[in-house]
Amino acid sequence: MAAGARRNVACLALAETVFPGRGHFDKPQFGIRLMNSTPQNSLHPAIFADAQTLRAQAQRLVTQMSEDEKFSWLSGPMAIPVGDTQKPAGAIGSAAYYPAIRRLGIPAMQQADASLGISNIGNVRPGDHATGLPSSLALGASFNTRLAYESGALVGREARAKGFNVQLAGGINLIREPRCGRNFEYVSEDPLLSGVIGGHSVAGIQAQGVVSTVKHFIANGQETGRVMVSSNLSEPAMRESDLLAFQIAIELGSPGAVMPGYNLINGDYASENEFLLNHVLKGQWHYPGWVMSDWGATHSTVKAALAGLDVQSGANLDDQEYFGQALRDAVTDGRVPQSRIDDMVTRILTSLLAVGILDQDETKPKPQPIDFSAHKLIAQRQAEEGIVLLKNDAGWLPIPLKRKRILVIGEHADHGVLCGGGSSAVTPLGSLKKEGTTIMGVGVDKVYQPAPLVAAIAEESSAEEVTFLDGSDIDLAVFEGGRSDVVIVFAQEWRSEGLDAVGLGLPGHQDALIGAVAAANRATVVVIQSGGPVLMPWKDEVGAILAAWYPGSGAAAAIAGVLFGRVNPSGRLPLTFPASEAQLPRPEQIDPETTTSNPGMPRKGGIIPIDYDIEGSDVGYRWFAREGLKPLFPFGFGLSYTQYEISGLNVAYGEHIKASVQVMNSGKRAGKLVVQCYVARLGEEGFVRRLAGFAKVDLAAGQHSIVELELEPRVFARYEEGPDGGGFKIAKGTYRVWAAQHAEAEDAYQDIVVGEDRFIAP
Repeated sequence: MAAGARRNVACLALAETVFPGRGHFDKPQFGIRLMNSTPQNSLHPAIFADAQTLRAQAQRLVTQMSEDEKFSWLSGPMAIPVGDTQKPAGAIGSAAYYPAIRRLGIPAMQQADASLGISNIGNVRPGDHATGLPSSLALGASFNTRLAYESGALVGREARAKGFNVQLAGGINLIREPRCGRNFEYVSEDPLLSGVIGGHSVAGIQAQGVVSTVKHFIANGQETGRVMVSSNLSEPAMRESDLLAFQIAIELGSPGAVMPGYNLINGDYASENEFLLNHVLKGQWHYPGWVMSDWGATHSTVKAALAGLDVQSGANLDDQEYFGQALRDAVTDGRVPQSRIDDMVTRILTSLLAVGILDQDETKPKPQPIDFSAHKLIAQRQAEEGIVLLKNDAGWLPIPLKRKRILVIGEHADHGVLCGGGSSAVTPLGSLKKEGTTIMGVGVDKVYQPAPLVAAIAEESSAEEVTFLDGSDIDLAVFEGGRSDVVIVFAQEWRSEGLDAVGLGLPGHQDALIGAVAAANRATVVVIQSGGPVLMPWKDEVGAILAAWYPGSGAAAAIAGVLFGRVNPSGRLPLTFPASEAQLPRPEQIDPETTTSNPGMPRKGGIIPIDYDIEGSDVGYRWFAREGLKPLFPFGFGLSYTQYEISGLNVAYGEHIKASVQVMNSGKRAGKLVVQCYVARLGEEGFVRRLAGFAKVDLAAGQHSIVELELEPRVFARYEEGPDGGGFKIAKGTYRVWAAQHAEAEDAYQDIVVGEDRFIAP
């Protein structure tokens, strides 16, 4: 037992009737409930609460539709100019457009990317801008469900104002590969955190009358070779990890659509994987919405249609239009039943009805004013709560206001902050664009969103002199650093959809720059803008480190506020920072020259199997715990300008698993504590700590409080396959539950004894 850990032991019998051989209890409709925050069902009622009634309404509409009208919604090109494809008439200009059926009062579907704001790929809508939100990693780092809901609501409001009614949001993929180029669009490496935060964000979008997707279903773990890799994973492992994340997000957010990825899963493309789409999603989970392919990710007609795919998206990126004439022919000759076509359209209409789109007069979208000032404040608050203080030796932060000379170093820090590249990139008014990459034949800029960090630092501080250098000249940086009271280095690592990062090191000469400046001045603070974890060979040389991710439109005030103490940092790492790439389950990366990474491009090389069973369900911090590896920084870690104490954990195991814990802010500043509950089964090799619940609590200086949480029972379980379909099993035995401040901490724990096996339907 770690020094200072508080132990409580309880022997608890099963508090419900267990039926002979196999007991069941129903999962709560809204999954996990964090009892100290607003209950999920009052925050956002499930849009599919009356799915049968909605489906019946949709079916009545389908009976009135012609076959041409039905098929017009089952396949469509991108709604931006790509190659020979032009923007369709009536399209606003975005990811996709499906024409209105005006005689039935059905508006056009106008679909836009993504989770971090309304993108404008290729500037297809000249002069149209949007609020740039921090990355999904920053949202995950906030551990704040209400903030996730507000973030989604912002995206939904702006989408609706611009005339969009389907938002391609909800990145729920678990971060299995920390070098993945698209990790900034995903929440975390943990299924509970990803599902809960992602589900709240989706619910916020849909509360505005806009359908949201969740994506990419499932195990779309890397960008390099993404159209060629097969993510190979056993059913129990995927049920306890990737599938569980989506299951929780769907329970909480009721997304109107689910989007599979480009990858294969166990040898079958995600868009035609019958086990995942029909058996799990539509069968066991009773999902009533529709399944849309990713753009250029459809590979067949009959197989895909019968496996559960409802819409071929971005058909111009595929080698043919599988859900056009080919699907009509398959219906005519009996290979695909007419009832399947009707089901496809019914599912789409069910989702549109669920969020009220068919009650809106949207046949001619009417632009509405967006309160960008208010939205920028939401983006700022999200950035503030997502910033993670990783190191603060000798209390270098917050920077005393009396410091006279401040040196700021970093490329374009005088203008703005990075955002990730690809379909999710958002360009607020005043963004700076640099040459980036090309995806699907469309140029993708490296965008710096307007957030003048230097000006914000000058305004927040009372320094007599604030000097800015771009960092290109290390000797000059060392000279100026030596004569400054404090040095703030903005390090950056740009990532984009379509290509993974080459290693976890900072690009260019940034490591050398930071090391040299820190040698000249120990009072060096490093602020990292990145799409994932980075290596830090200079960690022991600098005074303080902040992980700011891609911090969005409100970043300047947020970062300056943390640096100078107006904001007490409360972010916690949503993923593990490895000490080296050798610690990863798969240290070697795919050579991008040997494969194809984007749709619409000639295929190169064969299918590449990725063995995710190496770690199985032990993704991220679980892998590190299982293998006894010491990371650079653990999952859930984050420092504060105050101190917290956690004690008095009490776990009540019954139909629901409830925990209460005493918390205290023992410091002199108000702050926000993230209470994290983990569970492990004692005596079972390989059942390492798993996050079972969390809550973020505001605490004034010196304040005591009791935090109550409802823990996710499926995290206590192993998934067992069986002839009756299998399910989650909480095996009888002893379980240890921790209440802690990160995945390796032992602030308080309690052992509970489960007297009977307990089963949960999948």
